[in-house]
Amino acid sequence: MSKYPHLEQPLDLGFTTIRNRFLMGSIHTNLEETDKNSEKRAAFYGERARGGVGLIVTGGVSPNFVGGVKPFAEAMNAKSTAKKHKIITDNVHKEGGKIVMQILHAGRYAYSPWAVAPSLTKSPISPFRAWPLLDFFVRDTINDYGKAAALAQEAGYDGVEIMGSEGYLINQFLALHTNKRTDKWGGSFENRMRFPLEIVRAVRKYCGNNFIIVYRISLIDLINDGSTWDEVVLLAKELQKAGVNIINSGIGWHEARIPTIATSVPRAAFVPLTARLKKELSIPIVASNRINTPEVAEKIVANGEADMISMARPFLADPDFVNKAFADKSDEINTCIACNQACLDFTFKNKISTCLVNPRAGHETELNFPPTSNKKKIAVVGAGPAGLAFATHAAERGHQVSLFDAEAQIGGQFNLAKLIPGKEEFYETLRYFSKRIEITGVNLQLNKRVTAEDLKDFDEVVLATGIVPRKLGVEGASHPKVLSYLDVLKGKAQVGKKVAVIGAGGIGFDVAEFITHEGESTALNPQEWMKEWGVQENYSVMGGIKGIKPVVHPSPREVTMFQRTAGKVGAKLGKTTGWIHRATLAKKKVKMIDGVEYIKIDDMGLHYKDKDKKEQVLACDHIIVCAGQLSLKDLQEPLVALGKKVHIIGGADVAAELDARRAIEQASKLAATI
Repeated sequence: MSKYPHLEQPLDLGFTTIRNRFLMGSIHTNLEETDKNSEKRAAFYGERARGGVGLIVTGGVSPNFVGGVKPFAEAMNAKSTAKKHKIITDNVHKEGGKIVMQILHAGRYAYSPWAVAPSLTKSPISPFRAWPLLDFFVRDTINDYGKAAALAQEAGYDGVEIMGSEGYLINQFLALHTNKRTDKWGGSFENRMRFPLEIVRAVRKYCGNNFIIVYRISLIDLINDGSTWDEVVLLAKELQKAGVNIINSGIGWHEARIPTIATSVPRAAFVPLTARLKKELSIPIVASNRINTPEVAEKIVANGEADMISMARPFLADPDFVNKAFADKSDEINTCIACNQACLDFTFKNKISTCLVNPRAGHETELNFPPTSNKKKIAVVGAGPAGLAFATHAAERGHQVSLFDAEAQIGGQFNLAKLIPGKEEFYETLRYFSKRIEITGVNLQLNKRVTAEDLKDFDEVVLATGIVPRKLGVEGASHPKVLSYLDVLKGKAQVGKKVAVIGAGGIGFDVAEFITHEGESTALNPQEWMKEWGVQENYSVMGGIKGIKPVVHPSPREVTMFQRTAGKVGAKLGKTTGWIHRATLAKKKVKMIDGVEYIKIDDMGLHYKDKDKKEQVLACDHIIVCAGQLSLKDLQEPLVALGKKVHIIGGADVAAELDARRAIEQASKLAATI
C-alpha cells in the first residue's frame, strides 16, 4: 500500500485530469531572459515532469512590455514568443506532465522607469516611481492578460496561472495600501476586486472552457493596509464564479517585514489559512510555503486542508522528489533547506537560479554525471559538504571512492549549522548524504585522520579538509574570557551573561542567534512563531498584522556584536534572508557596532576604538571570536611530493567566507569531469 495515497490520487477538473496532487510552484529562474531558444527551460521543466510532478507553473511572464519585472523581461505578446515556448510544453507533455504559464504583471515592483500601478506610488524594493494607470490603460491591461493567455494556449500550455499575490499589480489593485483611486477601480472592495475578476473573464473569453485557469490569491498580505480575511474569502468566491479552476496560495508581499519561506519559518506554517479558505469553496485549493517533505504534504491533503500541494524550491533541490516518494524512497530525497542562497538570492542578482544542495538545477544541459570510461581509485579527505558532494557523484559515475574524516560523523560545518535555532533543516541534508553514501558504495571511514603515506596507493586525492578558525590577532587573545565559536556551538564552553561577539559575518550572526535563544526553536512551533512575528491568530485584521504587537522571548544574555568594517552590520549576509537575521537579533536587543578597531582583551573586557577613534571598554564575561577562517590543507605538499595528483575543494580551497553553495558546486563540477 502506498505511503502517500492522497498525493497519488489524480485530480479531475472535468475537461482534463492532473495525474497527482503535486504542483510545482512558480519560480523565476532568469532563464526566461537568458535562454533565447528556450532549450534550457525545456530541459529544466522536462526533468521535473519526468520526476513525476503533476502540474508545473512556469516563472512569471508579463502580459505586456511595462509589466516585466525588469527592462526587456520576457512578455507573451507576440506569436514569435509563443513559438519559442512550444519546445517547453512539448517536453513536459512528453513526460506525462501538464504545464501552465504564469502571467505576472509586476506593477510597482517593476525595476524600470515605466513601472505602473493603480495609484502614484513607489515601492520600497524598487528605485523607480510607478505611474498611475488611466482608465483606458486599465482596460488595455485586462485585454493584454486575455491575449497573453491565448498565445500561451497557442504555445501548447494547458492553462495559465494569474499571479494575484505577493504584492504584484493585481494585489496592488486589491489593497488600500497601494490603491488610492476614487473611480470604479478603487474605493470599496467590490470596486478594487473588479480588476482581477475582469482579467479572469477576459482569459476565459479568449481561451474557452477547456483551459486551466489557476489564480494565485494572497491569503494574507502581511502589510498593515492589506486585505482582511473577509475580503480574501469574498474575492475567492467571486473568482470561482468567474471561471477559475484552481486557487493557489500566495503568502505575503515582497516588501513585508515578516519572513514567509526562509528556513526559520516553520514547515507548513500558513496551511491553516488554506484549510480555512477551502471550507468556503468547491474548486480545488493549493497549499504552499515551507512544505518540503512528502510526509508533511500527505498529511495536509489527508486532513482535508488542501487539494494539492505547491512546492517550488523542493523541486529545485530534487527533480525526482515525486517519483522517489511514490516508490517508497523518500529517504533518498534531497530536501530543500530553504536557505535561499542560490535560488532567490541569485534571482535578485540577475544570475540563473539554482540550488545550494543541487547545483545542477537550472543547468541541466551543462552539468551531468555520465558513467566514466576510466575508473579511478580516488581518496577524498574531509566529509563536509564539498567532500560529500564529490565523493557521492564520483562514485555514482563508477569511480572507486574512499571518504575519510577525523570526526565521528559526516557533515563538517553543517553539524554546527544544524544547531542554530531556525536552521534545523540542515539535518535533512546530512540524512540525504548518508543515504547517498550507502547507495553509491562510497567507502566511508570516520574517526580516521589520514597521512600522505596512507593515501599513496590512490590514483588521485581530493582534499576537502575544510577550515580552522582564524585567531584574533590582538593583545590578550589567549585570555580566559576568549572563546572559539567552535567550542561554543559544540557545547564545550559555558557562556556568561554579558557577551561580545567579534565578527558579523554568517558565523557571527549564527553564534549570536545561538546564545540569545532558550528552549525550543520557534521554527518548530508555528503558533509561537506567529506570535514572535506579530501575525494575528485569526487573521481578521488588515493584512493579518495591523495593530498586532510581536511577543518576544527575551534573550538570556546581553550581547554586543562587533564589525571592523564601517557600515551596516551583516551587509554581506544573503540578500533575501539577511534582514531576517538582523530583525531576529534586534528583537533580542543585540547591540551592533560597526567600524571598530580592537585594542586588547583583559580582565576588564574588550578594549576597542569606535568609528570616531575614541577608546571604549565593553565589560563582559566572554568574547566569542568569529573573525574568519583559514584553509586547512596540510596534506597538499606531502602528497605532491609523493607524486600524487591533488585537487583542493571547498573551504580548503577558499575559506574567506564559508560558502556551502560554492563548495558543493565546485565539488560537483569536479566529480562530473574527473
